[in-house]
This record gives sequence, structure tokens and C-alpha cells, in this order.
Amino acid sequence: MTRYLVVGAIAGETKYVPEGIPVVLTGVGKTAAAVATARALAGMDTTDLVVLNVGTTGALRDGLSGVFLPSEVINHDVNADAVRAIGLDPKESLRIEGGDGTVLASGDVFVTDPAVRDRLALRAQLVDMEAYGVVFACHEFGVPVRVVKHVSDSADEAAMDWPALVDASAKVLGEWVRQEVS
Repeated sequence: MTRYLVVGAIAGETKYVPEGIPVVLTGVGKTAAAVATARALAGMDTTDLVVLNVGTTGALRDGLSGVFLPSEVINHDVNADAVRAIGLDPKESLRIEGGDGTVLASGDVFVTDPAVRDRLALRAQLVDMEAYGVVFACHEFGVPVRVVKHVSDSADEAAMDWPALVDASAKVLGEWVRQEVS
């Protein structure tokens, strides 16, 4: 029987996850997300476990709204070309099984700059700050993961209104989790 662990950055994003489903809050950023996810996985039986990384996302392209289940997450703020040039694999792109084909750029930059948005939009449709860390940790532990993101903003100056938009996204994400686990 499948068991679920919901992983989110902050309590506001996971506020409507149904009772009885364990939730891990990671804090903001890839490093915090990777550490919190790894700590949770190391302390539990991962047999039949699926991690659901839920949270808000910025749309890098106009017209995107609703819920997305990315198939790939890229670490957008690593200098991957330089790392490759010295003979190492930066693992800047991770595949996610069961996704919808979208690409999520994940990094420690809260995107509000139109130039950064345009640059990221060449490689991805969405942007967040934690999914890469969660997916990386799950891959390292051999635990299946699904990334579930709800568009809260357009990753531009309007993203500064994010605190006021989180609750609406959290309601949609909570309902998605409820339907997924029932």
C-alpha cells in the first residue's frame, strides 16, 4: 500500500493538506529543502513511500496558470558549463517520473527581474526555489517523488505580492493531494 509524505517549503503552502498525511517543512531554498528532505527520509521506513513536493511556482511564460506536475527540474543557478569543463557532472537536470512534460527551473533566486525571467524561460516554463533539492534527496534515497506546483505569480515584479497569493495556491494544492491519496 502506497504511503505519502508531503514536502513543502513553508506552512502556508501545505495548510490544506488533509489531516493524517505527514508533512515536512523545509524552509526556503534548495539547500534547506535537500537537508530537510534527506533528514526526513533517513529517519523513516521508505518502503512504498512516495514524496509529494507541493508548493507555489512562478510562471516564466505568459498564459500559464493552474497546477503543473513537472517532468524535469533544473538547477538554474549552478555554473554547470564550468563544472563540466573540469570533468565533473553538475547534475543540473533531474528527471521526474509521471510528470506532465513541463520543466521547472529551481534555484535560490527569488525571480522578480524580467531579464532573469526571460533567460530562464528559454529552458523552462516554471520557477521555484526548492524542488531541485527535494528531488535530488529523493533520488539519492531511491524514493519516488512527484512535484506538484501551482502558479501563484508571473515571476516578475508582481511576485512581490506572493505572500498574499499563497493561500489561494495552498487550497488548490491541498485538494490535489486529497484527490491523489484517496
